[in-house]
Amino acid sequence: MLIARSLPELRAATADLRTGSGRLALVPTMGALHAGHGALVAAALASGAATVASIFVNPLQFSPTEDLARYPRDEAGDLAKLKEWGCRLAWLPDVATMYPADGATVIEPSGPAEGWEGAARPGHFRGVATVVAKLFGQVGAEAAYFGEKDWQQLQVVRRMVTDLHLPVTVVGVETVREADGLALSSRNRYLSAAERARAPALARALRQAAAALAAGAAAAGVLTEARAALSADGFGVEYFALVDGPSLRAIAHTVPGARLVAAARLGPVRLLDNCAIPGRGAG
Repeated sequence: MLIARSLPELRAATADLRTGSGRLALVPTMGALHAGHGALVAAALASGAATVASIFVNPLQFSPTEDLARYPRDEAGDLAKLKEWGCRLAWLPDVATMYPADGATVIEPSGPAEGWEGAARPGHFRGVATVVAKLFGQVGAEAAYFGEKDWQQLQVVRRMVTDLHLPVTVVGVETVREADGLALSSRNRYLSAAERARAPALARALRQAAAALAAGAAAAGVLTEARAALSADGFGVEYFALVDGPSLRAIAHTVPGARLVAAARLGPVRLLDNCAIPGRGAG
């Protein structure tokens, strides 16, 4: 596996990969890799493209009160995983490369970036959209792979690509879960043993609510009951909502592409998850 840490190294490496494979696929990550990232790499490899994974903990998507300094980092372990998974190139830029001192341009997304995570974390999707656009320009891949676990982020990236006419196909990959249903996340390691035992309740609440909505139950009652059950189980529920999948607009009734999205705190960890409504399509 090739490793690039500067733009000249990246350009040389991607040129070599194109000579052999023709097409490139990108898997953007912030490191602390787990099986969910492995699923993204596997999906990219299955397309037949040479796969490039980026590792960059993006400061622009963290607010001053968030966990940038303690975000888990394990470069050696991450590189070993990428090599094992079959990745062809790891792109590890530093902050000065991604954000030059004289830089003056950021992307301010709207639409699906509004509400939910956009409201809870002001400026977060500005950071996501800006760094992803930079990665797309640097790597020049024909396709990029993102997990459905961060559903709103996936829709923000798709909207940006459409609006800016970027020549890249954004591919969503189904959320990878533990055997008990908990969505994999790099931050799960911060859960205590007791919190980890309770954490799957969020996924269960989403599945139960989705099944009730698919059976015709009124959304308002289903959502209220789910929030109450999670609160009783020790979660600090920030939102548990029914939305139109692509736009993230709150809706009162299920429609094709409808999705449940949720964020809840459990101890020091803020858990995100989402669920399609059975029979309503993935959005």
